[in-house]
Amino acid sequence: MTIEFSDFSFRYESLDKPTLKHINLRIEKGEKIVIIGPSGSGKSTLGQCLNGLIPHSVKGETSGQLSINGHNCAQLELHQMTEQIGTVLQDTDSQFVGLSIGEDIAFALENQLMSTIDMYPIVKSTAKMVELETMLDRSPHDLSGGQKQRVSLAGILVDDVDTLLFDEPLAALDPKTGRRTIEIIDQLHQESGKTIIIIEHRLEDVLHRPVDRIILMEQGEIVADMTPDELLASPLLAKHGIREPLYLSAMKAAQCSLNSTDKIADLSKISLEQFKPQFSQWQVATNLASHHDANETLIDVTDLTYSYDGEKNALEDVNFTIQRGEFVSILGKNGSGKSTITKLIMGVIEPDAGNIHFAGQNLQQLSIFERSQKIGVVMQNPNHMISHHMIFDEIAFGLRNKGLSEAEVTLKVEATLELCGLSKYRNWPVEALSYGQKKRVTIASILVLEPELLILDEPTAGQDYRNYTAMLNFIQKLNKELGITVIIISHDMHLVLEYTHRSIVISDSKLIADAPMTEVFSQPLLLDKANLTTTSLYKLADRLAIEDKNNFMQYFIQLESHAA
Repeated sequence: MTIEFSDFSFRYESLDKPTLKHINLRIEKGEKIVIIGPSGSGKSTLGQCLNGLIPHSVKGETSGQLSINGHNCAQLELHQMTEQIGTVLQDTDSQFVGLSIGEDIAFALENQLMSTIDMYPIVKSTAKMVELETMLDRSPHDLSGGQKQRVSLAGILVDDVDTLLFDEPLAALDPKTGRRTIEIIDQLHQESGKTIIIIEHRLEDVLHRPVDRIILMEQGEIVADMTPDELLASPLLAKHGIREPLYLSAMKAAQCSLNSTDKIADLSKISLEQFKPQFSQWQVATNLASHHDANETLIDVTDLTYSYDGEKNALEDVNFTIQRGEFVSILGKNGSGKSTITKLIMGVIEPDAGNIHFAGQNLQQLSIFERSQKIGVVMQNPNHMISHHMIFDEIAFGLRNKGLSEAEVTLKVEATLELCGLSKYRNWPVEALSYGQKKRVTIASILVLEPELLILDEPTAGQDYRNYTAMLNFIQKLNKELGITVIIISHDMHLVLEYTHRSIVISDSKLIADAPMTEVFSQPLLLDKANLTTTSLYKLADRLAIEDKNNFMQYFIQLESHAA
């Protein structure tokens, strides 16, 4: 099945200018391509054109032509498009139709009037592929973000479509599950010969398995259509604000000369022997300055236990402290209990046993409102936080609640909009924003209240590298200059390496590590237990036979922070 865009443009009904401009792209049957680009580049709009949402559900003006197998898509009904292209959406909640996981996976088969007897083994084997076979009776809405993503994936896999479109499939997944997802997609591609189209920010993770081509978009146009090796050797990723693989950043920092004829998209295929001299200086011990003078405990978690159902503990006897001014990460697989810690700190749920003290005061003595004046929490899904139609009103809400004058509100909101790179959207409705932009609005609405502790739950989900780097550099500045304590709950190993000093690792409800971040990242068995993966920086050190990998990583981080 061939897909072809010919001089194709699209303008949303509500916007003056086109979002897609003169797209010329041909995708052959059986190809596996990745579409990348910063937020607002038109990637997701291109995906909506492919699956028929544009023009059938999303109104706007098109010019040029999109054809599938020679048929002009403008003349096809929506069901004719979805019969050929199956989509796994980034926002999984909007994709569920069944009351249980089993029902949800079976939905497409029910539409084909398949008998229950024939349906059951297909549903069971598909669920097994995405490691959900023991959860078929559970409601999709009770699952963690990563588990929801796997339900959506299974719901598409049972349907025999020619092309599979994945819109940010890794956004909510822990590294090991993300890697497994990429392996499932690759296995599916090899065994079925289906055409695979992946729209994704996390380029390094997608390149865990080979792809044929990478399409780079910027401001509605295709700026590159290359093999992975060609693109990684070019300066285009840096130019367009896309994060390159970590090992590649390290090789460039060590002055290794790379070109597009080298197989650089796969670290295991790079001949590293020639570059050992360049890396030898990295083995010199580095004296890292202390990140902060820890002299006051802000958060003290003691013997914390919590169960949602009274049977299985989501957290069990967890103990840790966080000093005022620290920048800490909480790591663990989907469903390990990371987000439960946030809920307990917020006061949404109360512990079954144990205590949390904030600046010496037991949090159970404070109401949710009182906690919210000291602690700002930015949740993973921005749609769960937004309550206003206009962006300005959303950010102003907390200040107005505190009784500030409108003049003070305007001053603080405009300063925060500027800091968060949202000034040009101040008069926009929230609905007009992308998922990543909504995320920035939710962060702005918390930062405007100047909290003592800021908790960010998956801050990079749906965010492009340029935007979240700007945002986290800003948060790092708040941490260093104003002493705001920051906790990041994340699966993004690169982010954690770049910004946090210490990692608290939770696995199956228990705390399994609390140590400096590079020390945690130097222990493959520990990471594996928490469904995390070693970074390609560790693998590079391993392949270079460097003994002190912790030191190697610290040196690289020091170089990166100086470069920034």
